[in-house]
Amino acid sequence: VTVDAPVVQELFCQKLQQCCTLFDFLDSVGDLKSKEVKRAALNELVDYLSTNRGVLVENAYPEITNMISTNIFRALPPSDNPDFDPEEDEPTLEAAWPHIQLVYEFLLRFLENPDFQPSIAKRFIDQKFVLQLLELFDSEDPRERDFLKTILHRIYGKFLGLRAFIRKQINNIFLKFIYETEHFNGVAELLEILGSIINGFALPLKAEHKQFLMKVLIPLHTAKALSLFHAQLAYCVVQFLEKDPSLTEPVPFLSFLPLKAHCTRLVMFLGEIEEILDVIEPSQFKKIQEPLFKQISKCVSNPHFQVAERALYFWNNEYILSLIEENIDKILPIMFSSLYKISKEHWNQYVLSL
Repeated sequence: VTVDAPVVQELFCQKLQQCCTLFDFLDSVGDLKSKEVKRAALNELVDYLSTNRGVLVENAYPEITNMISTNIFRALPPSDNPDFDPEEDEPTLEAAWPHIQLVYEFLLRFLENPDFQPSIAKRFIDQKFVLQLLELFDSEDPRERDFLKTILHRIYGKFLGLRAFIRKQINNIFLKFIYETEHFNGVAELLEILGSIINGFALPLKAEHKQFLMKVLIPLHTAKALSLFHAQLAYCVVQFLEKDPSLTEPVPFLSFLPLKAHCTRLVMFLGEIEEILDVIEPSQFKKIQEPLFKQISKCVSNPHFQVAERALYFWNNEYILSLIEENIDKILPIMFSSLYKISKEHWNQYVLSL
């Protein structure tokens, strides 16, 4: 049976409205049949959008964005564990995930649809929509944050008028995290998005971008929960220094090596410094080599073997080794006493073998 396009469109909009009904998933026995009907309807919507062209007519946009907003924008529940430690504790998973997952899937297909028109969508996917989306990055559920990461990245790519706003709001989230709350679940995901945004920055870098590096990314290294997002943070810093090598000297990355820091932090910082040295230009290396190797020398003679081992690994990196060899007259006097001392005294056999 063939059905006229306007009739199909009307059915599509009705199904979107039907999916605006919300259910309480904390009540595991209530409304089971209705929950299943909605889940099936959401699946149908995802399939319909994925397999048909010409679905995204102008009057569908408000219906689509209303259904999405009604389902995903909500107050996040307080953590079951007020002392929640993301490194140690299991996260609280979203009870309504059987529905919310399909809504996120639908939103992603909507943004990626070949007929999607940002010029129409921008009336509905606006600053308020983005702000509410960013608030959801604090969800404890890693599945939700993973969807949000991809969705925000797509929005950043398609809505040029929202780019500066998105960067500014991420900036604000980070500043609040550093200086006020010290708690936000989605730091790693936001940094991952920023990694690809920084990659696309045009040269010469704008002052606002350099300021973001100095005022936000560098202070993020002081966070207690650094290990949860350090890989993404280091990637962002390295992206900046690859784009503009002249930033190497002003970046106070020697302050990454507070020698009283816990050994796991020191090991992380040494890893990041190696990544930076991997992309450094020889002229920039000369400017920082003496203060840098004074710190590395202290790390080499650190009694904790993981710190000493990580610092000695620098000599396994061919590019760093070539920089050291070119500047051996400056670096050897700084390093000699530490290297000599550990060769005679370090308790750990593996460190001795290095």
